[in-house]
Amino acid sequence: MADDRSDPEAVVACVAYAGGRRVGGIAVENISEVLKQPDRFVWIGLHEPSQELLRRVQQEFALHDLAIEDAHRAHQRPKLEVYDDSLFVVLHTVQHDPATRRIDFGETHLFVGPRYIVSVRHGPSLPYADVRARCESAPALLAKGPGFALYALMDFIVDRYFPAVDMIEDQLDGIEEAIFGGEGVDRETTGRIYHLKRELLQLKRAVSPLVDITNRLMRFDVAIVPEDTRPYVRDVYDHVIRINEMVDMLRELLTSALEANLSLVSVGQNDAMKRLAGWAAIIGVPTMIAGVYGMNFQHMPELQWAWGYPLVMGGMTLICLVLYVGFKRSGWL
Repeated sequence: MADDRSDPEAVVACVAYAGGRRVGGIAVENISEVLKQPDRFVWIGLHEPSQELLRRVQQEFALHDLAIEDAHRAHQRPKLEVYDDSLFVVLHTVQHDPATRRIDFGETHLFVGPRYIVSVRHGPSLPYADVRARCESAPALLAKGPGFALYALMDFIVDRYFPAVDMIEDQLDGIEEAIFGGEGVDRETTGRIYHLKRELLQLKRAVSPLVDITNRLMRFDVAIVPEDTRPYVRDVYDHVIRINEMVDMLRELLTSALEANLSLVSVGQNDAMKRLAGWAAIIGVPTMIAGVYGMNFQHMPELQWAWGYPLVMGGMTLICLVLYVGFKRSGWL
């Protein structure tokens, strides 16, 4: 690997290829000399480079100022832009942690020309050493040029979406079991649903623009991607469509789960209110009777009866028992 003197950690790899085979690592300053040989192209991998290093790379490949500015600032939406005879592609990367069930998002910016490809990684992202090694193991395919390297990087990034979507789907299954499995509903369940909806929204923002990006790369107006490479891009397009459909389906299921959760919460509140109303009605009967006989009137004939107290107590008990049976049968208690 070549070593950049001003920013060595940012230059992950800077390699020249000829006929699909690795020639060797080169320094950023020597790129222009290497490109003077017509049968070679250069593949550079950068990780959160400084503005100075990006400017040097810009000078070597004559990259557009606006694209360099976007690559330095990051925080771009996925997009494909054409500058003269080069492409600038922004992709969002996804990393999931099965232990914490968190999904982290990063960015990768790709500069692709007829004889070069530059990848710039920002934020959480797996290194692309495996992609480079896989391409180098198939020289006949890598001989197609930077267009095939672009496909390989996009395919690697898009394939990382599937485990993240599967993890969200597993969490959704757990939420559905909690809602409909008799475990009860609470605010924590609602919070989990909202958290998953936010992650799906971020996934949607990352995946949805890829449909247009891959579709444009398959068209003949993008000359950097040769015709014999476009079937590979079509495979990425199929994966993007599949992920986009899975995200839409999970969003609908989460919306339904949220509505079901809120409905069950309302049902639980109504059941509690019915129980309270039933017991209030039962307790209200002896309270009313006791209130009548507690008004301290002197002329109340029942107070002088020998059986007055037992009759009143028996009457209150009988009425309360009748009310209890009636509420129990109606499901209020």
